[in-house]
Amino acid sequence: MKAADWDERYSQADMVWGTPPNPVVVEFVTSLPAGRALDLACGEGRHALWLATRGWRTTGVDFSAVAIDKARKIAAPSPRAVRERLDYVVDDITTTAVLDEPSGFDLILLIFVHPAPAERTALVRRVIDALKPEGILMILGHDAINATDGVGGPPDHEILYTPDDLISDLNGRLDVTVAERRFRETPDGTAIDALLVARKPALGS
Repeated sequence: MKAADWDERYSQADMVWGTPPNPVVVEFVTSLPAGRALDLACGEGRHALWLATRGWRTTGVDFSAVAIDKARKIAAPSPRAVRERLDYVVDDITTTAVLDEPSGFDLILLIFVHPAPAERTALVRRVIDALKPEGILMILGHDAINATDGVGGPPDHEILYTPDDLISDLNGRLDVTVAERRFRETPDGTAIDALLVARKPALGS
């Protein structure tokens, strides 16, 4: 989908994805020490805002100006300290200069982001470059088998992926902590997601 398509979708609902963070994100991020985080394809900012409330200095990037405008409005009532830790950028995640910031990131999220396979691989490799030593990459999205065995998700099977696909994208550059399928109950049935959590090796390791 193009940015204009997402603008239209975000314009038609109060909250497309809801306001609470994804439970899998909460599961893995809650125990991490706060640092510098990047939420790519952040949509209405639910994860970026949640991270900022937990002490993370967070940047959310999305190519939908409508989504970013909503994210800023949702964050506006937050305490000043939270708002000062939070930044939103309208940009294409596949080319954004945010990934080139020299300070790097302790955590990068790609939550239900589904570019074409070649674009995904190139993006993941840029993301790895943007991680600090010991930084965490988390990818969660619709698994390839969800198209036949699950519910919801994009109709284009080509842009779905498996945990093994995500491991392959890493090209051995990160240490894999978790790579597995997750089963998620929805009102329409069971959705099947692919999850990857991986850590960049420490300097000198």
